Amino acid sequence: MLAWLLLALCLVLTHMGALAQGLCSKGAPDGYKVRLSIVTALGPEAYVWNESEMFLFRATLAFAMRRHFNTETYNVSNIMVCEKTPRVSFWFVVTNPSDPSQLIPGGLVESAVRQSRNRINSAFLLTDKTLQFVGIAPTLAIPVEPATPPWLIVFGVVISIVTAGILAILLSTLMRRIRKEKPAHEEEKLENMYENEFAEVKSGTPNGAFADDEPHTQL
Repeated sequence: MLAWLLLALCLVLTHMGALAQGLCSKGAPDGYKVRLSIVTALGPEAYVWNESEMFLFRATLAFAMRRHFNTETYNVSNIMVCEKTPRVSFWFVVTNPSDPSQLIPGGLVESAVRQSRNRINSAFLLTDKTLQFVGIAPTLAIPVEPATPPWLIVFGVVISIVTAGILAILLSTLMRRIRKEKPAHEEEKLENMYENEFAEVKSGTPNGAFADDEPHTQL
């Protein structure tokens, strides 16, 4: 009796597995095609895609489904893969944990993939361009926030311009004042010289400028 029960269980599991495999096909409504460009991304350090890498892919997809639905019911067995090609492309579908004969709608799978896209890429050292989920838009990169806020940069530029303008005005005013004071100082110097000469003449003190000419003057 026990042997018959084990045989029946094996037949049921085999039938369910075959049914699930039949759900994965090229162009399946709830399936997605995956393309990997490992050599393009890693060059000489590219790794070989094999069944171990495929197992890792299925595990990361199961992780993405668990994370998205906040449940631990998804396993590697729920990620069905088919239509494999040597150039590392394949199709996959996700089966319902409670009923392997039913597929998870593609929209829900897309949401799960987008939520964990960075984790999936990191697992294979790839990016959105080298690990493509055909039909699922690439995730946007998180914008990098500058160390200095933009408003502070703008404020600093404005302050610098205003400061430069004020310094230019002060320097221009100082130069004009110097130009005005220089002629006035020279004029004052000439006036002082003439006043000194006039005072010497008035006091009878001979002017040194004409002292050498007096012996040669004829009456």
